[in-house]
Amino acid sequence: MLSESSYLMAIYVYCGAAIMLLLCLAWWLGRRWPNVWVALLILVSAALLLTPAYPREEVDTLAPALIVAGFQMATEGFESARHALKPLTYSCGFAILLALVFRLVFLRSGRTSASSNAEKAESN
Repeated sequence: MLSESSYLMAIYVYCGAAIMLLLCLAWWLGRRWPNVWVALLILVSAALLLTPAYPREEVDTLAPALIVAGFQMATEGFESARHALKPLTYSCGFAILLALVFRLVFLRSGRTSASSNAEKAESN
């Protein structure tokens, strides 16, 4: 087993790698896709990568829920993975809701009434 310091180091390395992956994905997709889709994909990816879960009931340490769910489904079946799938479902739902709020509040289209009036004046 891991000691407490090596466990914390492993968690820090995993979280750092996940955040770097999300930043690279945001940079790459931000140049090609609309901002709304990039925000949705990044938030759902962050929810999938960074949600923690307990590997078993008697364990006090946490692990990434996506990895726990994958291993549990592959080795013991769907029923044993429910404890890891439940937080994944909640965090993905929250990410979709947050992307919708971002869309409504921050990522509006660039058209304003002043720019639409200027376009009407130019066309006449």
